[in-house]
Amino acid sequence: MATELQNLSSYDSNSTPRGEGKRIGIVVSEWNKPVTGALLEGALQTLVKFGVDQHDIAVEFVPGSFELTYGAKKLIEKGNVDCVIVIGCVIQGETPHFTFVCDSVTQGVTDLNLKHDIPVIFGLLTTNTLEQAKARSGGRHGNKGDEAAITALKMIALNEKYR
Repeated sequence: MATELQNLSSYDSNSTPRGEGKRIGIVVSEWNKPVTGALLEGALQTLVKFGVDQHDIAVEFVPGSFELTYGAKKLIEKGNVDCVIVIGCVIQGETPHFTFVCDSVTQGVTDLNLKHDIPVIFGLLTTNTLEQAKARSGGRHGNKGDEAAITALKMIALNEKYR
């Protein structure tokens, strides 16, 4: 889905499952903190809006995006959560580091989803510029944190449907 065609904060609230009684883990990268902080705030506001109690949201910070999958693994194993959202932001630089981190986190989230019976939601921005990241973390394209929270609620409902 092209972001240019959709505001990330636009969703059909009538088709979004409620979150009462659900426990959500969120792992947030401290790298690019102005962006990841805004993504976190969007996710928190949306979860609460849909009935998740603030006390049922466990937020853990990790140094960078590469560490997101380890943090998610720990929340799955020890956090007694129904779902984990990973939030990070990697901005293209002059070296291949961007590609290595993005590929690693993508594969790590996929592996966690296949290995565990708890959904892990991919909330990693992978942008070419800081301006693009800002546009997707509360700017003109909305907030990908909102989208991650809605995805979490929908995936919890799917998981519960087939238990």
